[in-house]
Amino acid sequence: MIYEDTILDCYTDEPAGLGVPPYLGVHPRYLAGHLKGKVNYLTIDDLRNYFEPKKEGQKTDIKRYNLTRKSIQDVLEKTKTIYCVVGIQTPGKYLSALPGTIKELTSFLDNIHANKILYGPVVSTGTQLQGGRIAEKIPGDLFDGRMGEVFGDYSELASLAVKGASITKQIPWPKMIEIETGRGCIMGKCSFCTEPLKSKVEWREQKDIHNEIKALYDSGERNFRLGKQSCFFSYKGINTNEIEKLLKPIGRESKLKLNCLHIDNIIPSLVDEDRTKLLVKHCTEGNIAAFGVESFDTEVIKQNTLNTSPEIAMKAVRIINKFGAKRGPNGMHYLLPGLNLVLGLKGESKKTGEVNYEYLKKMLDEKLLLRRINIRQVTPLPGTAMWDTGTKFIRKNKSKYWKWRNKIRKEIDYPMLQELIPIGTVLKNVWMEVHDGNHTFGRQMGSYPLIVGVKDRIETKKHYDLEITGHMLRSVVGRVV
Repeated sequence: MIYEDTILDCYTDEPAGLGVPPYLGVHPRYLAGHLKGKVNYLTIDDLRNYFEPKKEGQKTDIKRYNLTRKSIQDVLEKTKTIYCVVGIQTPGKYLSALPGTIKELTSFLDNIHANKILYGPVVSTGTQLQGGRIAEKIPGDLFDGRMGEVFGDYSELASLAVKGASITKQIPWPKMIEIETGRGCIMGKCSFCTEPLKSKVEWREQKDIHNEIKALYDSGERNFRLGKQSCFFSYKGINTNEIEKLLKPIGRESKLKLNCLHIDNIIPSLVDEDRTKLLVKHCTEGNIAAFGVESFDTEVIKQNTLNTSPEIAMKAVRIINKFGAKRGPNGMHYLLPGLNLVLGLKGESKKTGEVNYEYLKKMLDEKLLLRRINIRQVTPLPGTAMWDTGTKFIRKNKSKYWKWRNKIRKEIDYPMLQELIPIGTVLKNVWMEVHDGNHTFGRQMGSYPLIVGVKDRIETKKHYDLEITGHMLRSVVGRVV
């Protein structure tokens, strides 16, 4: 059936919340619920392929990879209103998708004869696909309207989230479903972050989250990440008992047989033994606690009112390693930290890169495991404290960034990856996604899954068990077993 309303998912990536395939974010689902489930779902890939069809080649075209159907002509002809979901605020590199930009939409929407509504994080705090740049400008005549959140508080969201679950039936690839637990930030101070701007601190009730997951489960979904929050451990006033009430009915010991249950962000200062043990007990292996350390430079921490100190970050990494660094059935550890570092913040100097390296080297020397070290340039967005500063420090220090990154990749990431995944380790159920010449790359379903390359052009969109035979700087090499 083709409906009069269409959601165009250009994908979202926020400080709290990921919606770039294979992740399915909350915004298209909530909007679908608001429209009572009677809506078409298209991706920006569908539009690219329709207006500029893909060409076959040795390298997978990730701009036209996530296609929902063979032809979208009937959908576009019958659509009366198209809702464009947009909002990249923490841009990264994506294995099998490329988010849409406002500039790109401009070239497509002129050819679509429908009412055009802009929706998503872009409406409140902007969008920018390239790190180190300010937000994109939105042409005043491109959209017929802009639409904010489709719900007021979480009591209104409860039914919308369930109704919106049906949209997943229109998406033919395996998905990691992003589930919201709360919004706002209990710290609410970091200079670059948009989360405190969007809403006050509020937490969803466990029963509402469970009902949403059950509706998605009944639609065939088995992979979930409790990731749409600024800090998972902040849940309901940093209440360990409430966290357990959230996890137990959906965790490994529950009636739901999930393939994957992971979390995302955690503020390092809230890491303790009891809460860490809960994640290890109830979640599946491969789980990552993403730490927004941002910088180990005390001057940068001070000027940007960041939420942790180097000593607190070290302590948090030690606790999670103590309880989470046990390898599970799929070959990955149950719970490991992942560190986020941001370049271009206020107060950054030539010593910032040296201090960041120093603390990462301490972790390596202590044989502490990090699943990944994410280094990105800040994206100044309207309303944040970084907006007035803009790209001043990026312009000042950009010449040093390659050297800083390269040193970390070669001297920290590479040896740590050898410790993390020794040669001979078997990673199970790796979904192979893209070709690059005679090589194939894929990853397991998870929070921040490790990319595995195979030196052969094997069939994509299939699961394989892979034995690890070598290491790259940030990925591993395997062979099919």
